[in-house]
Amino acid sequence: MGQVIILGSANAIPDDLQDNTHMLVKSDTRCILVDAANNPVPRLIKVGIGHDEVSDLILTHFHPDHVSGVPQLLMGWWLLGRRRTLDVYGLPHTLQRVKAMLDLYELLTWPDFFEVRFHEIPELENQLVLEDESMRVLSSPVKHLIPTLGIRVEFIKDKRSFAYSCDTEPCQAVVDLAKDVDILVHEATGQTVGHTSAAQAGEVAQQAQAKALFLIHYSIASQPVEQLMGDAHSTFQGAVHLARDLMTLEF
Repeated sequence: MGQVIILGSANAIPDDLQDNTHMLVKSDTRCILVDAANNPVPRLIKVGIGHDEVSDLILTHFHPDHVSGVPQLLMGWWLLGRRRTLDVYGLPHTLQRVKAMLDLYELLTWPDFFEVRFHEIPELENQLVLEDESMRVLSSPVKHLIPTLGIRVEFIKDKRSFAYSCDTEPCQAVVDLAKDVDILVHEATGQTVGHTSAAQAGEVAQQAQAKALFLIHYSIASQPVEQLMGDAHSTFQGAVHLARDLMTLEF
């Protein structure tokens, strides 16, 4: 059965209850971490994911609240005894900078460090990121301040799907990725350059004919939850929910 576990739901400013936005995508055959905010190891342990269980890491873009935890994540797994190869996916812009960040620590040269393989995703729409008998992951570039990916995950056995906008202004790429999905997880930072308001997220969900909308990457201080939900409801006819840390979405 497919699952999405929200490990963090806040925008770039977290607090002691809500971490920066990152999530885990699980199927019968794969366990994919999407972004690595702060240090994901404690959250992964909290939801029962061991140091050898994550098969893949998708990095959406190179902003600190999405990738700063990569060195700590890899170091933590190494200290815990990980031996499994990790496959890391991202746009060339992202991976070049992540590799440079890891080189500063000379991390991958440490004794008995597990293999890390990097896979560059072309900055083109509807790119196949990975696929097996249980899931298919597609990506498209979205409209943020730097090159950024949105993703679509299709749980093949369950015949269910979800899309994640990542950080973006409203754009057709997200509408296309989210076409007829069961759940669209869309950022709701606010109507500003490179980001989206809750009302705009509702418009995207409505255009995509998504069945349900989960708001994520929202400010946990500046806007009341009720207002976010109300704004999204004003433009989307389906179910609206607020993503919360450690929430599991079942597919």
